[in-house]
Amino acid sequence: MSRERLLEELAGYLPHNDVERIMMVRMRRFVESNSDCFSPALEAGHITGGAWILDRTHRYVLLTHHRKLDKWLHLGGHADGETDGLAIALREAREESGLIDVRALSDKIFDLDVHPIPARGSQPAHDHYDLRYLLEADREIPLIVSSESKALAWAELAAIRAWTTEASILRMADKSPQ
Repeated sequence: MSRERLLEELAGYLPHNDVERIMMVRMRRFVESNSDCFSPALEAGHITGGAWILDRTHRYVLLTHHRKLDKWLHLGGHADGETDGLAIALREAREESGLIDVRALSDKIFDLDVHPIPARGSQPAHDHYDLRYLLEADREIPLIVSSESKALAWAELAAIRAWTTEASILRMADKSPQ
């Protein structure tokens, strides 16, 4: 996906609510204004790829206890030179979980979010413009925790509020297919 293709996808994206609509406008402006929007070297922020991984029953979602942010979140990360949001999400899903057989349920953006990342070391505070994709994997396959996580867990969607209060995670849970 090129920057132009991303702008086309964002133009056709239907936000879930007003909060996501505001973030979509922010993301479009960011992509329009920054030809290097996929580069993590862009100090103001950059495009990231998120993986919302459901099990095959669609009753569970795979969450990571993020090491740096100390929160239960979806998997995902930096573009690292890739400009295809789905390819980023699939790569990050595999790298952060050890799951090889992860498949996309759609090639369309499932959710989008703009969220601040605090300054850390020499890296200034910046925003992640997260393109999130709906993926599926077998919950019975053993998981491998990466260095970016403290733990991985399959969380029951019906009990997601026991894992997190993050509004964007709760939004994705609400949007998840049954």
